[in-house]
Amino acid sequence: MPRSTLSAALTPEPPDRTPYVRLALALSLGAAVSLGITRFAYGLLLPPMRDDLGWSYTLAGAMNTANAVGYLIGALAMSWLLRRTSPTRVLMAGALFATLFMAASGFFTSAGALMGQRALAGVASALVFSTGGLLAARLGARQPARSGFLLGLYYGGTGLGIVASALVVPLVLQAARGQAHAWAWAWWALALVCALATALMVWPARVLARHEAATPAQAAAAGTPDRRVFRLNDFAFGLLGYAGFGVGYIGYMTFVIALLREQGASPGAVTAFYALLGVAVVASSRIWAGLLDRHRNGRALALLNALLGVAAILPALTSAWPLVMASGLLFGGVFLSVVASTTALVRHNLPPSQWAAGISAFTVVFAAGQIAGPTVVGLIADGAGGLARGLVFSAVALWAGAALAWRQRAL
Repeated sequence: MPRSTLSAALTPEPPDRTPYVRLALALSLGAAVSLGITRFAYGLLLPPMRDDLGWSYTLAGAMNTANAVGYLIGALAMSWLLRRTSPTRVLMAGALFATLFMAASGFFTSAGALMGQRALAGVASALVFSTGGLLAARLGARQPARSGFLLGLYYGGTGLGIVASALVVPLVLQAARGQAHAWAWAWWALALVCALATALMVWPARVLARHEAATPAQAAAAGTPDRRVFRLNDFAFGLLGYAGFGVGYIGYMTFVIALLREQGASPGAVTAFYALLGVAVVASSRIWAGLLDRHRNGRALALLNALLGVAAILPALTSAWPLVMASGLLFGGVFLSVVASTTALVRHNLPPSQWAAGISAFTVVFAAGQIAGPTVVGLIADGAGGLARGLVFSAVALWAGAALAWRQRAL
């Protein structure tokens, strides 16, 4: 062996000083913007907007259906975009547009215009959420022992957005009380929160962009490439189970606050419920990390879907406050880990070169499920059963998704 080669082989590699946890936390602001605020804050604003604008529950649900249609468009566009530019650029552009569309929602009162804004915000949020998940998966690949934890940190960022919404929206609505369309001020305040989060994401985007630039050289040095490719048939039951999750979870997140208001919950109680739900989302990164690391099949997705069904049905069966709070804590502690479980499923069963294709496919079925959920629950709520019966439908969809995901096998 040449002396130079021997010397290089004996020289220890420099320690990896990448701040993985801080990067995952900063990256999680993308989840806060894309889902925690852009998607879920609407649930807090639905009651005052419905009262002010005279909406039916069907129309109120159609607003989040429009958001889900936009999300589907963004998910379908992701693969095309990632072939032409880097994930970090898509992430930052999506966050910027999500902020602008959130602000624009405060300038309209017509249902058509608001529905258009919700759709555009959905496109932007899909780009942010899915590229952020891809980047978090790549971070986890560099730290295999903590991959589930790092993924959970990213997806748990949705809880930060939920908590911020729970604190900001009631304060703004109270301050703007008496003004025409007071809810518009809440949209503008949430847009400011999105702008701040987007600014804070510049640092992780720059660091991860440098990691992307190093990836080709590392891959070339890794030896024989893994030739497995993503095929829909291989993940059919996981995809169908995830579609059931999309149908079921969004009905709960869209209408649970309206149901609590109907049941007579005070504004303070509603704020506490929603904030604790968000805190549980943040905590879920620790709770389920081991489960995501252990299972290469669909069992993690199945278990989490089944637990969500229990959480979704509780407010439909009782207005007893301890059980209602338990519903929010359980739902918050589980639902974003369902999303993380699909990323983990892709990561366990495919080589890194196929992660983008796998995550894109799961994002598409997630979006498709979300399209149906809010409008169906709204239609049910406008009937004799009210919102409670709508949440029963959500629970059944989640349990159906659990049954399907259970059949997903490891490759």
